[in-house]
Amino acid sequence: MAEESTKNPMEALEALYGSDTFGIKTMEKYLSKSAFKKMMQTIQMGGKLDMGIADEVAQAMKVWALSKGATHYTHWFQPLSDATAEKHDSFVEPDGKGGMIFEFTGKNLIQAEPDASSFPSGGIRATFEARGYTAWDPTSPAFIKRTANTVTLCIPTAFCSYTGEALDKKTPLLRSMFAVGRQTRRVLECFGLHPSTVETNLGAEQEYFLIDRDLYIQRPDLIETGRTLFGCLPPKHQQMEDHYFGSIKERVLEFMTSVDHALWALGVPSKTRHNEAAPGQFEICPLFEPCNVAVDHNVMIMDILERQALKFNLVCLLHEKPYSSVNGSGKHNNWSLSTPELGSLFSPGKTPHSNVLFLTFLASVIQCIDRHADLLRASISKAGNDHRLGAAEAPPAIMSIFLGDELTDIVEQIMHGGAKSSCAKTTMELGVDTLPELPKDTTDRNRTSPFAFTGNKFEFRGVGSSQTCAWPMTVLNTIMAESLDEVATRLEPVAGTPAFKEEVQKLIAEMITAHSRIIFNGNGYSDEWVQEAERRGLPNIKSTPEALEVLSRPDTLELMQKYGVLSNAELLARKEIQIENYEKLIDIEAKTCLNMLETIYMPAIAEQMTQICNTVAAIQAAGLSAGLKAATAKAEAVGSLYDLLPDRIADLSSAIEAGNPAHMRTAMVAAREVVDKLETMVDADLWPVPTYAEMLNIHSR
Repeated sequence: MAEESTKNPMEALEALYGSDTFGIKTMEKYLSKSAFKKMMQTIQMGGKLDMGIADEVAQAMKVWALSKGATHYTHWFQPLSDATAEKHDSFVEPDGKGGMIFEFTGKNLIQAEPDASSFPSGGIRATFEARGYTAWDPTSPAFIKRTANTVTLCIPTAFCSYTGEALDKKTPLLRSMFAVGRQTRRVLECFGLHPSTVETNLGAEQEYFLIDRDLYIQRPDLIETGRTLFGCLPPKHQQMEDHYFGSIKERVLEFMTSVDHALWALGVPSKTRHNEAAPGQFEICPLFEPCNVAVDHNVMIMDILERQALKFNLVCLLHEKPYSSVNGSGKHNNWSLSTPELGSLFSPGKTPHSNVLFLTFLASVIQCIDRHADLLRASISKAGNDHRLGAAEAPPAIMSIFLGDELTDIVEQIMHGGAKSSCAKTTMELGVDTLPELPKDTTDRNRTSPFAFTGNKFEFRGVGSSQTCAWPMTVLNTIMAESLDEVATRLEPVAGTPAFKEEVQKLIAEMITAHSRIIFNGNGYSDEWVQEAERRGLPNIKSTPEALEVLSRPDTLELMQKYGVLSNAELLARKEIQIENYEKLIDIEAKTCLNMLETIYMPAIAEQMTQICNTVAAIQAAGLSAGLKAATAKAEAVGSLYDLLPDRIADLSSAIEAGNPAHMRTAMVAAREVVDKLETMVDADLWPVPTYAEMLNIHSR
């Protein structure tokens, strides 16, 4: 956290915001006017970095970091794993006289050489080929990372192999932003518009659970896998619907406040905090930012959530489904394209039926989501997310678009000859004189839709809570680039001519008509939608291995290569890594499950059987009949389930030995069914691990 201030609260917060970030305000203070101007051209206009100012920027960054107490710097990057990576170097250099100096050059800033051999590469790099490079991303601000006794300067970077292949998540994202920006500019120029720049914007809503650390450390499944492999619902869970937007309890609020302050110091625009649907579940939402910065900030949010939780004797769970049968956690990605001059290109305006520019971009979205629904589904594929997608509280694995009543009406008008009107805006009269009239939106929100229009943006709700946003956004940007490319290629020959208006209207109608099957405003959780989606020919891909097959399909390889986002080798490597990660995660889960069965649950149930049998023997020895029936019945009930476990253990062991993830998951489910039934029968003081009733209620401790 930044230094404490004696200023009033408002001034203190103003001083706090961005204080640990080498952002625009700090750059302006530490750089010369000419160097600052050149940096702004790179950051705001997407210009090439002027290498001539690298030493000056490095010197300024070093002076600033040292003033914050930093002793080391690191190129902070996101390899093809679920973590960030750092290699720390000190600023200290010997001066040749027995003393030291602080050294940090432009070369140190722009490029570093971490060992690339031990990071996932999907075969791009061999173990003996160790060299890799990190390259500074000047559009994402450097920041200070603090622990109790250390301060480190973190420089956001891309990460590539010795031969230039992307080994990270940032590089393809940046490439996709360039691709969709270029094609957006082409379309806008057809309309006679010449934007200074095109931005891809993102706001990522982060859901998470909190659990008492004292309970967490008693659950090997949570420690090893991030989710509970056993556990049954308590009588009261989320069925009363009293947690969502409920009053935030003091302990949690103190934690949330500490998170906000830590994020504000890092320049992360944390805006909203609230209780989510499940007990023990919460959400934090930042404001919109440029896509690559938002991705970096979301990774920082996850890190801060986990680190700050420990200060309150809590553990933050980012897994998509830490608890069975209650709401899982997602990361709703709010995405848009914008320009400084026009704002969001998805803004419908007051009369969307006549807003041809908006309808062009809307039709492009409809086309790209329908055409690449399977690729979009693959972008959110992960072992944890398989438990969530399609459950009763999450968007289904079937990709569809929610447009709302107003836009759906316009779309239908277009398909039937042309849009003539938009739904009229109205107000709601609440029936209380002291309450104001509220303007009524012409569209509602559909929380069951995986891809929903929400006023001037689209909300991709299928992204998992533990994922970075980088890969889903890379895919979304790329498929949108393709759609806009086709639009621009069609319109450029008639741009500026009398035929333009007719051609663009014809194009919009063709795109919407051809891809209208993807539009669905109903209940995405219903069985009826599954049947309707099948009738429409929409894919319903339920598992990660099945979803990832699209990554090696020729049309996908061609798409990514055409727009310079990923080479064939880079894309195939990502498929290999994701499949390998999936298999490793299932293997870890299965082995953890087996270990818990053999060393935790079996001994506890054996002890229960011993106690019951001792009770039965004592009753019989006393020559009593009272209580014998109850004790015998309990022994039979517990014993019959106990007898099932050896076979369940054997099945799971066989699946692990065979290395079959599908069989492992089936065997784990079968074992869980038995253990969860036993949880309701075994004496509470004998049950060996914390229950859902304890773990979901963090407020009483």
